[in-house]
Amino acid sequence: MNQERVFKVLLGPHMTEKAAMAAENNQYVFKVARDATKPEIKKAVEALFDKKVEQVQVLNMKGKTKRSVRGEGLRSGYRKAYVTLAPGETLEDFTGTE
Repeated sequence: MNQERVFKVLLGPHMTEKAAMAAENNQYVFKVARDATKPEIKKAVEALFDKKVEQVQVLNMKGKTKRSVRGEGLRSGYRKAYVTLAPGETLEDFTGTE
């Protein structure tokens, strides 16, 4: 996988309280591209962070429906991936200790 595709697959970290709790169990959450597959996400994380990935779970988040004066609208949805690293591996950027 070339370096350009790595940055197109992984759009950024998804930091929420739930993601912080998952990080304690060696699971990290990323926003990913709509067309990204599990093997692509695995290769991208391994190439970018030099860590061994054990498992990838992907889910699609639907956009919320919002109402305004002009009627109803729909926010755009996104896709996120829960990446489980091998035992003993951690990502220091996600620990939350500053």
